[in-house]
Amino acid sequence: MHQLNGSPFLAEQAPALHVTDASLSANGKPSYVADNDQTPDFADLPEDRARQRAVPSGRIARFGTFGRLVGGVASGMVAEGARRLASGEGISARDLILTPGNVQRMTDRLSHLRGAAMKMGQMISLDAGDFLPEELSKILATLRDQANFMPTKQLDTVLRAEWGPDWRKQFRWFNPRPIAAASIGQVHKALTRDGEELAIKVQYPGVAKSIDSDVDNVMTLLRVAGFAPPELEMDKLMAAAKQQLHEEADYQREGAQMAMYREQLADTPGFVVPRLHEGLTRGSILAMSFEEGVSIEELGNEPPERRDTVFANLIRLVARELFEFGVMQTDPNFANFRYRRETGEIVLLDFGACRPVDPAVSNGYRNMLEAGLRGNAEEVLKATIESGFMMPIVVEKHPERVNRMIDIVINEMREDAPFDFGDRAFIPLLREEGYAIAQDKDTWAFPPIETLFVQRKVSGTALLGARLKAKANIRRITEEVLASTAPLPLAAA
Repeated sequence: MHQLNGSPFLAEQAPALHVTDASLSANGKPSYVADNDQTPDFADLPEDRARQRAVPSGRIARFGTFGRLVGGVASGMVAEGARRLASGEGISARDLILTPGNVQRMTDRLSHLRGAAMKMGQMISLDAGDFLPEELSKILATLRDQANFMPTKQLDTVLRAEWGPDWRKQFRWFNPRPIAAASIGQVHKALTRDGEELAIKVQYPGVAKSIDSDVDNVMTLLRVAGFAPPELEMDKLMAAAKQQLHEEADYQREGAQMAMYREQLADTPGFVVPRLHEGLTRGSILAMSFEEGVSIEELGNEPPERRDTVFANLIRLVARELFEFGVMQTDPNFANFRYRRETGEIVLLDFGACRPVDPAVSNGYRNMLEAGLRGNAEEVLKATIESGFMMPIVVEKHPERVNRMIDIVINEMREDAPFDFGDRAFIPLLREEGYAIAQDKDTWAFPPIETLFVQRKVSGTALLGARLKAKANIRRITEEVLASTAPLPLAAA
């Protein structure tokens, strides 16, 4: 689920699939549950095979799936190469691998594997969307919406392994059809014997153990396709991607992060954080209170005043994460936010991507923003370089372009008026200057990894604002949060 500016490993937006829970009756109980509230054995239920697809869980099974993918892609490359030679066209490995047929093969296989493999595919689609031919972008982008779920027998195997063979006794009902399914796990609705309505996130089997090999295998495809040029130091980025995916696969860690956010926001109106059910949470199962809400994108249909107020709350939260909490949920996936029309609250979901904010990164952002609010372009540039956000060689070789980009950003952020996220007229100007600089391979370098995670959240929030066509006074929100917080203490050397 991830992209980062210019990197195929951290995504701005990759929503999980939300499945309509058609098997719930009018009173909220699954239609198959008897009047005595006994959840039957899954083996006795009729199979719903519409979107069921078993997850390859063993190392050999997953390696075999990659092998079939590579074999299919190779066959497609040979066929496309022969066609191009016959028609007198030029040939490159990138063109051969990125045919519509091969992209369809990659989409299907990565969706089947799920886990890190599917996440990496989502990253590629989001990052490469502006550079791939339109037909290829559309095919690969389906990974963002395509998520099959486990057959009930495989689901039962996971639940038995975590909760024991008598796990059904803890519930009045447990719906085997997920209400959401994504790359690492799927979410089910259940009711405990105590009458507590829960959302149960169940991890796909084998996902955690396969992260390193899946990332390495997808990285091989990236290199062949030309998405990982040798000029970039990909090893550090790959190590960070693996670390993050391992953290996201640890549901007990995620539960602790969720509880921390619930405590942090207890006195902050406008947000709802699910309550952790510690008794049912395991390493591969996360149990929490079920919280009602609709897609965050429905906020775009609200009256402008309500829409802008709610979105301003979200911007303020991101600023507090960066400058106050010292912890940030770094996955900007739209599906991680739900909206309550009745109250105007945002339900926060999915805390697997929470990570500490490096004080140096937080303070670097503070210095840049304070200089920007003063309109001091020289100080903005100085803070940008000192923080590692930009390499000195970029300024040395392209000073005019860098200065133009800084001027654009300063002019936008200093305006004491609602910023229109739906009006992105300045984005092409920044992209044009940035693209021109990017043609110079001497300037190719990743900023600090911790900076990338923060920028991913900032960019994703702005993308959501654009989708909602929201307006918010960025200057006032920034000044408010900076004035109410102090620089974070740097870690001891």
